[in-house]
Amino acid sequence: MKIESIKLENFRNYESLFLSFHEGTNLFYGDNAQGKTNILESVYLCGTTKSHRDSRDREIIKLDQEESHIRMILSKHEISYQIDMHLKRNKAKGIAINGIPIRRASELIGLGNFIFFSPEDLNIIKNGPSERRRFLDMELCQLNRIYVHNLTNYNRILMQRNRLLKDISFHPEYEDMLDIWDRQMVEYGCQVIRSRDEFVKQLNEIIYEIHKKLSGDREDLKLSYEKNVSEQEFDRQLRKSRERDVKLKVSHTGPHRDDLVFNIKNIDLRKYGSQGQQRTTALSLKLAEIELVKKKSKDTPVLLLDDVLSELDGNRQRYLLESINDVQTLITCTGVEDFVKNHFQIDRLYHVKNGIVTRQEI
Repeated sequence: MKIESIKLENFRNYESLFLSFHEGTNLFYGDNAQGKTNILESVYLCGTTKSHRDSRDREIIKLDQEESHIRMILSKHEISYQIDMHLKRNKAKGIAINGIPIRRASELIGLGNFIFFSPEDLNIIKNGPSERRRFLDMELCQLNRIYVHNLTNYNRILMQRNRLLKDISFHPEYEDMLDIWDRQMVEYGCQVIRSRDEFVKQLNEIIYEIHKKLSGDREDLKLSYEKNVSEQEFDRQLRKSRERDVKLKVSHTGPHRDDLVFNIKNIDLRKYGSQGQQRTTALSLKLAEIELVKKKSKDTPVLLLDDVLSELDGNRQRYLLESINDVQTLITCTGVEDFVKNHFQIDRLYHVKNGIVTRQEI
């Protein structure tokens, strides 16, 4: 899969912008806070319906404007697709594929795969479990339409159950209604657990060799899925925790409390890994994600690297760039010196300043 072009109107600091992309490496350079990341965000948002920043639509629309529009052309197996996305300040976003409006965002699933890698991702190992769950969900949602359905329903039921738990403190007679939500929570939650379990097993098969090479054959990394509750125990544990849930007005059992564990020689890197080990593991995780997308989708993803190279040493920079030479990549950075010095391939070069993007000769 390749992105051919993108057109923005009233998106972040861009009033109007049109860009075409090379199928190889596209480099955007310039000082900080000029709009480089916004370009990558627009691609990711149009491809996944989600901002990597977790921003709301109204925060993305240019100030003093009511709507924003993204149009992205991508090609897959020599067929072109046009994705149009309208962001509205006070309404749900509208999406169309080849001019035909879609009713659900999940209809974009399978059209393309987009992997975003930013400096914040280098801290995914040491940060809280919510970021690791988000990693699982974002990739699984791009690969599996059924997972989107199950996760969406699970989150909706969880929200309604938590609302009911708050209401019970004023209306104790409502407690019997928990049975209805619990049955649905178990039904969809077990599907989420099963999909995550399979995904982590597949990822684990790939990440071992990648990390071994990145660490110079010094470390054997094992990734495991830390379930809050198993499928078999979900119903029983949910009932067991009901009294506590009612008292504290929140649901304590379910995959919304899952986590990922990263072990090297039985050392939990989340708690005891050095900063170097944690960063190398985060890089391994992203590279394994790319390989798994290739394997599952029989296609290549689009890789979005947001100022990551400045956070990596020379060896890790080289390994990363050599590993993605068959993947269309959009990279942001403050300068091109490292690319020139290390003879890294640049296929298309853009300078970004004050929201103005200028293509330059290489």
